Amino acid sequence: MSRLGKKPINVPEKVKIEFKDKFLEVTGPVGKLSQVIDKNLDVKINEGNLIVEALGNSRRHNMLQGLIRGLVVNMIEGVTKGFKKQLEMIGLGYKANIENGENLILVVGFSHLVTIPIPHTVKITSVLTPDKNTLITITGIDKCEVGAFAAKIRAVKPPEPYKGFGIKYLDEKIIRKAGKAAAGSGKK
Repeated sequence: MSRLGKKPINVPEKVKIEFKDKFLEVTGPVGKLSQVIDKNLDVKINEGNLIVEALGNSRRHNMLQGLIRGLVVNMIEGVTKGFKKQLEMIGLGYKANIENGENLILVVGFSHLVTIPIPHTVKITSVLTPDKNTLITITGIDKCEVGAFAAKIRAVKPPEPYKGFGIKYLDEKIIRKAGKAAAGSGKK
């Protein structure tokens, strides 16, 4: 069983944390995040450390303690550095445009344009790489929202296994399949 939930969290000097009425608020140089804490948990802040305490000893208490500790660690990292995801669009004529900072317009080989509204907590940039692919960078302070929006964009046109066309994460490896010609040449 993991004991990670009981470990104290080191709070940097530039981060301010307030906890009252089961509501945790983390403020840093990049922004401000808040989280509702379950009634079965308590948060203790002292001398640059934060400890999430379970008010019981059941399995549910232990799970909640580990979950909330992980969320608080992500909040602290988000308000100090922020989070970033990068997507690469591979395909002939695939483009991404940002319309007035409100909508992301994708051209991905469909008969129509795909319009995705951009959340207010996320910033997006679209750049053409030297090998003529479009690189979309998503940044924000909330790890959950950055990851969810990146997944929403990728779901529009996931990469296919034959030529690799589609939208993929920058560090994602696509397992390629041999086509019909390669598969048929082995039989006699």
